[in-house]
Amino acid sequence: MTVTRRALLGTLAVSALPFSTRAEESWPSRMVRLISPYGPGGSNDISLRLLAEQFGRNLHQQFIVENKPGAGTRIANDMVAHAPGDGYTLLYVAAPYATAEALFGKLTYERKDLQPVAMAVIAPLFLIISADAPFKTLPDLIAHGKSKPDGLTFASPGAGSQPHLADELLFRDAGVKGLNIPFRGDAASYTELLAGRVDATLTALPTALPYIQNGKFIVLGVASPERSALYPQAPTLREQGFPNLAAAGWYGFMAPSTTPRAIVDKLQAEVLRALAEPAIKDKLTAQGLEVRPGTAAEFGRFIDNETQKWTKLIRDAGLKGG
Repeated sequence: MTVTRRALLGTLAVSALPFSTRAEESWPSRMVRLISPYGPGGSNDISLRLLAEQFGRNLHQQFIVENKPGAGTRIANDMVAHAPGDGYTLLYVAAPYATAEALFGKLTYERKDLQPVAMAVIAPLFLIISADAPFKTLPDLIAHGKSKPDGLTFASPGAGSQPHLADELLFRDAGVKGLNIPFRGDAASYTELLAGRVDATLTALPTALPYIQNGKFIVLGVASPERSALYPQAPTLREQGFPNLAAAGWYGFMAPSTTPRAIVDKLQAEVLRALAEPAIKDKLTAQGLEVRPGTAAEFGRFIDNETQKWTKLIRDAGLKGG
């Protein structure tokens, strides 16, 4: 076979490219690990698996989900913060990322160790009470709290969680005493709510919906800037006189800060592409999640705003992580 001078020069030019440049262009050339900061079965895990499957279909490579729960998502955050910046270990970050330092002090990683890639979804929080409670509206709930020496009791899935922080914001804005009682998951919270041992909870919709549909729970509102398409009949808490009360769970992708921009840009494009798929949107909606696509820059600004907002509340309320 005759090798022409042009072909030889072309081969030499390609081989002269820096290895990192060729690696970026070929990404992903092997399996990609997507780290979830929660255990299997929750909305974070389920939504990540849906997206991982779509990434695999679009990029013809395997994207696997690894669950690394614990320490209020800090285990997963730390793992990815110290991973190689080659695009093969990525974090499906959750809302506690923005509050970890304020709650727990010095961490084993720093914010500069991770960079935003793309925002994905939010999980609106709905204010729920038992249908057997002696109050049926938000003003009645607040009045009930003010009539009791110890104020209101709210159940939450853990100290420092978004529901807990939203509880604290509601107490402060309403001028009522309040106590957050953490439980391990929604099921335990609902048991206490139905038994009348707590007054209310802020929770995601899917787990509460069966109780709403059978008349055991009443929805007083949603802690979102606008009404949620998931349950549009629920007025926002802002509509009901609490303009500062906007809180939600949220998820998105982050990578080690040393990850090349070309890989971050490619993954950002794939996240936005996957979220635009009607079938993915429908499946996420069924999990009580609202698609909220955002670029790396938009996600970075969102995280900064969340960090500033909740850090102020945490310090003003004197909250500490357990």
